[in-house]
Amino acid sequence: MAPDRISQEKSRLRKRLLHQRQSLSPQDWHHHSDRLWERLTRLPDFQRATTVLAYMSHRREPDLAGLFQHSHKIWGLPRCQGENLTWHHYQPGIDRLTPGQFGILEPDLDWQELTLEQVDLVLVPCVAGDRQGYRLGYGGGYYDRLFMDSAWRRIPRIGLLFHFALLERLPHHDWDIPLNGVCTEEATIMI
Repeated sequence: MAPDRISQEKSRLRKRLLHQRQSLSPQDWHHHSDRLWERLTRLPDFQRATTVLAYMSHRREPDLAGLFQHSHKIWGLPRCQGENLTWHHYQPGIDRLTPGQFGILEPDLDWQELTLEQVDLVLVPCVAGDRQGYRLGYGGGYYDRLFMDSAWRRIPRIGLLFHFALLERLPHHDWDIPLNGVCTEEATIMI
């Protein structure tokens, strides 16, 4: 498939799946989110990890609030800095987050920045994912740019999404870098 056709197909899928996710009732969203993070905590990569990079739910992404409260990890959250992400230490229930340039809650710039060497696991938000580890994001390329660095690719990367957004195969460009696994409320697929 030509690159333009791949981009068009990604855009079509993104629109459909975001609409489907936004259509979840608050009760279903919380229920699916809780089941997802409970499944995630049973993964060996999660159990071994000391420092985990995560995200704050936006646009009905799986909510990780319960995970933050019930898992004794060192947490890192992203902050958009130009076209890149920086990662900052987050203390659930203590640190106050503020909306960033996309309305996503972010750490303040002066919070302790985490280094690559400290990170054991990256939890990646996804609009969709497939059984080969490819992810569909929002199209901004933040995680793609992060994982272009081979040092970041050595850290396990698990995409989090609701099960309806787990597809057999996503369209992807040659430069797309697959994740090490995807986790939904119903299944975990490690690549």
